[in-house]
Amino acid sequence: MAKKDYYEVLGLQKGASEDEIKKAFRKLAIQYHPDKNQGNKEAEEKFKEINEAYQVLSDPQKKAQYDQFGTADFQGFEGGGFGGFDFSDMGGFGDIFDSFFGGGFGGGGRRRNGPQKGADLEYTINLTFEEAVFGAEKEINLTRSETCETCTGSGAKPGTQPKVCPKCNGSGQVKVQRNTPLGSFVSVSTCDTCSGKGNVVSDPCPECRGKGTLRKQKKIKVKVPAGVDNGNAIPIRGQGEAGTNGGPSGDLYASIRVAPHQFFKRKGFDIYIDTHISFSKAALGAELKIETVDGEVKYTVPAGTQPGTVFRLKGKGVPFVNGRGRGDQYINVIVDIPKTLNAKQKEALHAFMEASGEVEETEKWGIFGKKKK
Repeated sequence: MAKKDYYEVLGLQKGASEDEIKKAFRKLAIQYHPDKNQGNKEAEEKFKEINEAYQVLSDPQKKAQYDQFGTADFQGFEGGGFGGFDFSDMGGFGDIFDSFFGGGFGGGGRRRNGPQKGADLEYTINLTFEEAVFGAEKEINLTRSETCETCTGSGAKPGTQPKVCPKCNGSGQVKVQRNTPLGSFVSVSTCDTCSGKGNVVSDPCPECRGKGTLRKQKKIKVKVPAGVDNGNAIPIRGQGEAGTNGGPSGDLYASIRVAPHQFFKRKGFDIYIDTHISFSKAALGAELKIETVDGEVKYTVPAGTQPGTVFRLKGKGVPFVNGRGRGDQYINVIVDIPKTLNAKQKEALHAFMEASGEVEETEKWGIFGKKKK
């Protein structure tokens, strides 16, 4: 059995779809990536677990093996078969076992030195509120591994070639056979001489010292589309870590972080703003100047506007990402009631109350504690 439940590592239920597996891996990989958690050993181990789980569950064949047998490493039995049976001569059954066990029964085992895609990278881009609304072009400085130009990734000095590993004969794996009463068991592990590559470099490249890759800094321009929001990630294909053994480079995911605005608040593609008016303007109606992301606009509030009334400015919100149209802006009206009044203001309000038919009442207390009007 596998040491850990790969579905549990990715926070998924067994039988999760390919899309769910990708989304879960991407989210966790961004969270625990070593570049984001420098010096954090726990995050580094977690990242390795996540990557191991994804390598299995993202591969349809490995996933099928794991779902059926609870493990994706099936090099347990080899050479003489199991219990005296030789599976290499079982015709159709041998093909079935090969499809599940990758040649683990009777065959020569799988090669692990093929091309492999490089690791994905994550970078956080900080935007102002306006940049997120209208889009922007940002330049980021990235440190990543790139294929060595001197040796074109082979790790060998120009004019020389890597040689087949003498220990594993180019398979990238070493096997140890053990005879037991149940049959011959063969354990398979990565070759420690070539680290699973299948070849060794006797005359290493002076530039990369045989690694085939170099750590370099690179400036990349990222075009941020209009309408992005916190937590969005922009995929930039081929800008991740260099691949190995001729494999393609990984991808770069630009994670968006938007600074809050002093006045505007965003919900989806709509923008909200509070506007203060006096109670006299609320009662009589008035033309107001309203701030929007496009600048000031005039808006007439009708007479009798009540506190908490919300008006809509159609099409003054955030543009839809990679689409047509925009959200709306909503104006929340706050009616300000003055805390102090001068004599003239009081006189005017008393006159208003009298004109409205409101009766001003005074109260006093009787000698026996009863209230009288």
